[in-house]
Order: sequence, then C-alpha cells, then structure tokens
Amino acid sequence: MTIQSFLEKKPLREFTEHAYLNYSMYVILDRALPHITDGLKPVQRRIIYAMSELGLKNTAKFKKSARTIGDVIGKFHPHGESACYEAMVLMAQPFSYRYPLVHGQGNFGSPDDPKSFAAMRYTESKLSAFAETLLAELEQGTVDWVPNFDGTLNEPALLPSRLPHILLNGTTGIAVGMATDIPPHNIKETVDACIYLLDHPKATIEDITQIIPAPDFPTNAEIITPKNDILSIYKTGNGTIKCRAVYKKEGGDIVITALPYQVSGDRIIEQIAHQMREKKLQMVEDLRDESDHENPTRLVIIPRSNRVDTEALMDHLFATTDLEKTIKVNLNMIGLDGKPQVKNLLLLLNEWLTFRLQTVIKRLNYRLEKILSRLHILEGLLIAFLNIDEVIKIIRHEDEPKSKLMKKFKLTDTQAEAILELKLRHLAKLEEIQIKQEQKELDQERSQIEKLLSSDKLLKNLIKQELKDDSKKFGDARRSPLVTRKEAQVFQQTELVSQEPMTVVLSEMGWIRAAKGHDIDAENLNYKSGDKLLSKALANNHQQAVVIDSAGRTYSQFIYTLPSARSQGEPLTGKFNPPPGASFVGLLAGDEKQKVVLASTAGYGFVTTLLELYCKNKAGKAVLKVPEKFGVVSPCVISNLESDLLAVVSNTGQLLIFSVNTLPELPKGKGNKLLALKKGEVIAGMAVLQSDQHLVIYNGSHKLELKPHQWEQYKSDRAKRGGKLPRGFLKVDGIGAR
Repeated sequence: MTIQSFLEKKPLREFTEHAYLNYSMYVILDRALPHITDGLKPVQRRIIYAMSELGLKNTAKFKKSARTIGDVIGKFHPHGESACYEAMVLMAQPFSYRYPLVHGQGNFGSPDDPKSFAAMRYTESKLSAFAETLLAELEQGTVDWVPNFDGTLNEPALLPSRLPHILLNGTTGIAVGMATDIPPHNIKETVDACIYLLDHPKATIEDITQIIPAPDFPTNAEIITPKNDILSIYKTGNGTIKCRAVYKKEGGDIVITALPYQVSGDRIIEQIAHQMREKKLQMVEDLRDESDHENPTRLVIIPRSNRVDTEALMDHLFATTDLEKTIKVNLNMIGLDGKPQVKNLLLLLNEWLTFRLQTVIKRLNYRLEKILSRLHILEGLLIAFLNIDEVIKIIRHEDEPKSKLMKKFKLTDTQAEAILELKLRHLAKLEEIQIKQEQKELDQERSQIEKLLSSDKLLKNLIKQELKDDSKKFGDARRSPLVTRKEAQVFQQTELVSQEPMTVVLSEMGWIRAAKGHDIDAENLNYKSGDKLLSKALANNHQQAVVIDSAGRTYSQFIYTLPSARSQGEPLTGKFNPPPGASFVGLLAGDEKQKVVLASTAGYGFVTTLLELYCKNKAGKAVLKVPEKFGVVSPCVISNLESDLLAVVSNTGQLLIFSVNTLPELPKGKGNKLLALKKGEVIAGMAVLQSDQHLVIYNGSHKLELKPHQWEQYKSDRAKRGGKLPRGFLKVDGIGAR
C-alpha cells in the first residue's frame, strides 16, 4: 500500500473552515469561558484539584508554588507554566477575588501592579478555607471523571460546588467571537436569593434584585449605577456598572480611602499629576500616596487653599480619571447543556439550583449504596459470629473455605470474603455488640436518606440548610455600598484657574506673555534685541487673549496658558499657523461679550464681539476681509457703543471722528467704509474715544494731543473726509487715546 492511499484531499476553504471551527470550540469550551456549575475555567479547576491531591488543604503547611504548578502542567494542563502560575496567583489576590481560593505566602502582587508577583520558585501556597466549598463532595460520587491529556490519570470534569461560585468570584475571559465579564457578588445575598428561589419557584428578577441589589467588589468603592439600570443588566445579562472612589476630608486635605475594582493607585497619581503639569488643575497644590499595610489605599490631595470647592474638584476628577470607572458586565458562561449562553440572573440561579439538586441526589445515592453494601457485609459477619466455631472449623480444614461458607450459611461472595478477611482480634464477644450497634446506626441513616430521596420538599430543605451553613461560615458584610450620586462633570477650563487680573503683552516681533496685575509698565519690560511693545490688553486669568494678523485672521488662547512676563515670552508662530507672509498686528482680551472695532487699512470696518473672534484652530479664523495689497489696523475696544466716538486717521493726516454706533455689527466680513480715502491713501490708525479723553497723533518722535473741545473740526458722518491735521502731521504713524 502506497503513502498516496493514506492522503485525503479536501478543498482549502473547507479545511480552514473546519479547522477554525474546531479551534473556536476548544477556546470557548476548554479555555476562556467558566462553567455555571463551579464557576471555573479548566485551568483554575485543575489547579485547585492538583493542590487538593497534593494535600494542600487550608490546615496543611505551605508548599512551593513551583511544586503545585509542576503537578498541574505535568498531569492535567499541558500549557505554559507562566500562564498557569498567573492563574493561580489571581485566585490568591484578595483585591482580585472577592473570596480567594488560594492562600499565598510571599509576593503575590499588589493593587497598584497585580502582575508584580514574584516568580513561583520564591512563593508558597495552599488552598484557602473557602476552596472547601468546591472540593468537599468531590469523592462522594457527585461528578464525572475524565482521562487527562495523556490518558494516564483521571481528573474531575467539574467540581461539586456547594455555593454558586460563578457569581461569588466572577471571572473575565475572551474567547473566539465572544467574551465573558461576570462581576463578583456577596455570599450572604446570593445564598439568600437561592433560598428565596427554592421557596418561591415563580419569583421574578425584580424579586431577586431586592435580595441581590448589585455586584459586590473586593474594594470598598461605591456603586453609583441607578437601580433601574442594574435591574436591566440582570434582566439581559449585559451592561455596565459604574464604581466611584470613596474620599473624606481631613483638615483641608482630601483623602481617598477606596478605589474602584482593578484600579491602581499609581495610575490615579499619574493621571492627576499629568493634569497638574498641563496647568489644568491649578487648584491642587500637592499630591501624595500614603498607602501602607495598615491603609492599603490612602491617596492625599492637597488643595491650594481652603476656598477650593472640594466637591466640585472631586467631581472633576471623577469625570477625568479612573477614580470613577465603568465595569463591563456580560453574564456569558457554559450552561448545563454544555453550550455557551448569556444568561439573566434568574436563569443563572435556577440553573445552578438544578445542578445543586442533582449533585445532592448523587451524593445521597452514593452514600446509600455504601450503607447498603456495609449492611450486607455486617449481616454476613453477624452470621459468622453466631456460628463462630463452625466457621473456624471450615476455615481450618477445608481446601476451599469460601465456597463452603457460602453454601453452608447461604452467604454471598462479598460476605464470605469479608468473613475470611477478619482478624483474630475481631473475634471477641465485644465485636458482635459493635456490629449490632453499627447495623442499627446504618439502618437509621438508610431510612433517613431514603426519606430524603422520596421527598422534594425534604431535599430542598437539606439544600437550604447546607447553603445557610456555608453562608454563616464564609459570608461577610457587603463591601461595595450602593449610593445615588449625580453625574460627574468636567470643569470648564475657566473654572480651574483663579480669576486674577492679568496684563497680556504682545511685541512687534510676535512674542506674547502675561503678567499678574493691571499696573504693568509694558514698555519697559525686557524684550529681545530689536523688539519692542506692539500692544497690551487688560483681562483676567480665566479669559482668552485674541490676536489678529495682517490677513484678517484671528487666533485665541486662554491667558492662564501664556508664559510669564518674567521671561521674554513665546513666539506666536509656535502656537499658531498664520498664512505665509502674514504678521501679527493686534491684541485683544477681556469678557467674551466685549465689543470691538476691526478695520482694514483699505478703510472698511465693523463692530463685533470677542466671542466671535475665538478660535481653537491653530490655523485661525477668517474674520476680517482684507483687500489685496492692504493690511489690518490694530483693533480697538469699545467702552460704550452709544456714546463712544471712533477716530480714524489716514497716512496723509486726514482725521475723521464719528459715532461708533454708526458702524454695523457683524460676526465677520468686510464692513462699511470708515473714511473716504483718495488713491494711495491708507488707514494709519484708529482709536475709540470717550468724552473725557485726549486724542494723541503720532508722527515719528513727535506727537499731537487734541483735547475734546478741539475735536469739532474733525467730526463728521462716517465715510466722509473729516479734517486735515496741522502742518507737521501730514504723515501719521499711529493714533491713540488716553
């Protein structure tokens, strides 16, 4: 026979489809998803069983973890030792498991870094007392046994859990095309719900959620998800739970004492510190981690002053850090039918109770068989004691005493074998009394078991009592309180900074900075060589500064983010991206409702507000339409739209003063004509005047100051020529008011 005859030809599409399907089913059923019966994945089940086989019960001495993992991967779980050890470590971490199944000695990780555990050669472990609930009935005929991976040993297909472990510790896992996220729950609440279901088979999920209001995580963080949302999760098996850290005030400090499930204190410190570095949390002065063995979670936030609103600050941190965390819930598991399914809470508990009832019946039947077998042997032993002399004679003289005994006293093979195995010391008269006493006790136990097996009510009562006993032994108070809280809100940028008076300074070379106070001598600040003051604006720290370029585009930035005036500032070209050839020509700052005048050197302009000039885009916002070959006049702030005047001067000394309220209010555009210009003329400057101010005209180092009574010859309607300035100011560099 040739090798060719052994080959099977199959289309690649069909082969890959079957191969991937087989792989998917393996991952789903034998690796990633827990079973509803014991709530364990195969690796977890094998670790617990291997530890029980090594005698590592709660009362035993610790053994090296490497010994346990060696047995697990050598006998039952042929996979990587590091993954197997990590699974064992997880079951030993009290911050990961609500009720740890393994008791570890050594470095088993910390809440800040769960994977910082020591290598398995350095740690020791044994089973916890709680693991007894999974193993106590293992050798009582309650589970099926299957061959291990090489067929040399048998292992339990499932563990006979006395409690609904699937809910108590929960689990997470990612299979192929599906995942599971089952949160932990409280023993007392879960047991009470099971007992209620046994007494009220027609109970609804609404009834059950009165007993199990929510998951119960290992940490003491608050659950803030509304009750109706939690009810919806338990009805569908899907949803999210929001957990929020717990804090208290100690003097002026804020102390965080509990973090959400699987949130690291180091991560929280990092997130808050990042905001502080970015100047987004200026109301916080310092941050410390004072966690230790006595206080596993103690993060201290020190506000800058007693005036800081603690609740508002924490509200912001809840919204921007993991101090508030959303935990996914997906009650996906392998059911009694061997198929994966997302189950609601009622279906889950009912199905587990079905499993528990089956387990108890198997346990009772197994015990009943043992009792009947023992009673059968005791019956034969009693016959032997009543005829002891003849039995001894047969054993001494017969070649085949077993068959002779069976024939003479009508014994079974089992009874005859038990008689032949009797030791001489058991032939005393006292032994006969003990046999009769044992018979009496076993008869009573048989009667009780048969009574239990014949009554559904008695079986349920037995299950309830065993649940109550385990709940009393292992149960504890709820750790995760259910609290109603408002939705966390992120602070607006302006709420995070103090409202201090600031002076914003812009230089001719486009460098910007901000100084505290409104009494800053901007002209005499330290400038780079060849640079000097272009414009300054008075505002508060929480407001925005607006700059406008020669192309009519505006750019804005919060003042608190600007560099200090102690330095020479920063170039605006590093913050914004103006068009090629454009330069920054003006600066504005103040309240967003502040009205301002924008104008081009072509003689057109309009009134707008600072709000219309704000822009988050680095490329700016096109606001003022500037004709080709013209530029932008430095903008002016309006104090009172109804009474203020606008003075506009051309480069040839033509001055016009008119009411500013005659200009249109526009969000953007070209605007209306300000001054009638002749060919070759441009606007050299403009200024907003109040009735008590002086108008100042600049021509190089010379200046002309016009008092209010001198304005009349220049006043006229908008778009007129106005009046000619005196000789010596027929060329104008700029204009201002003081």
